Amino acid sequence: MNAPESPSDTCLVTGASSGIGLAICNELLATTTLSVLAVSRGAQSCDALDQLSARFPGRLSALNCDLCSDSHRQALGENIAAGNLVRVINCAGLLHDHDRALWPEKRIEDVTAEGLHSLFSVNAYMPILLARDMLALMPKDRPCLFASLSARVGSIGDNGLGGWYAYRAAKAAQNQLLKTFAIEMGRRRPNLCVLMLHPGTTDTPLSAPFQKNVSKEKLFPAHRVARALLGLMDAATPGDSGRFLAWDGQDIPW
Repeated sequence: MNAPESPSDTCLVTGASSGIGLAICNELLATTTLSVLAVSRGAQSCDALDQLSARFPGRLSALNCDLCSDSHRQALGENIAAGNLVRVINCAGLLHDHDRALWPEKRIEDVTAEGLHSLFSVNAYMPILLARDMLALMPKDRPCLFASLSARVGSIGDNGLGGWYAYRAAKAAQNQLLKTFAIEMGRRRPNLCVLMLHPGTTDTPLSAPFQKNVSKEKLFPAHRVARALLGLMDAATPGDSGRFLAWDGQDIPW
């Protein structure tokens, strides 16, 4: 993504109300001229996004959107001019939900149909459907990017601990779906780079219940992760499309 950007160019950031998504919005506004469309289920009631909008007048739009809904994703596209969507950065994900008694499984007896369906809906189905629905808005004649947060635990080759059945499997499915998308786009849209990115263990609500055994030097603040991931995106070329990368630029085995 080394092509010059204009103020009319847009970056869509999902999961933008907190954690890595919010930090990426902040970094994009501070370091680029891009307009940012910040999306989450509660984006329009997020104080942090309101504060960013005040700091960067006219460059940030917040939109409530359930990305698992076909109608919501289609409505999302109505807020972006065709050809101006130069980046899509999907930071939305689901690991646990106390209200629905969803929790990473430690034993096979903990696996449920509801848990599998919920985590696959957000972590596997949604990213590829978002790619499908946003593709027509992305430019054909210059470099553009579709990046989605994956996770090292989605690597089958790196799985030495077991557990976390639904989350591991959903992230592995996302990787396969987006790798397939990248291969097709290599033929149809050679200027599009598709990346799957592992952010490392980041101090966010998603990881909060699992931080007690993480050493201080391996628990990253969201702003550091945002800068590292955006650095990878900035350096990527269409030749990198389809890679599964850690925050430090290292390839992760499938």
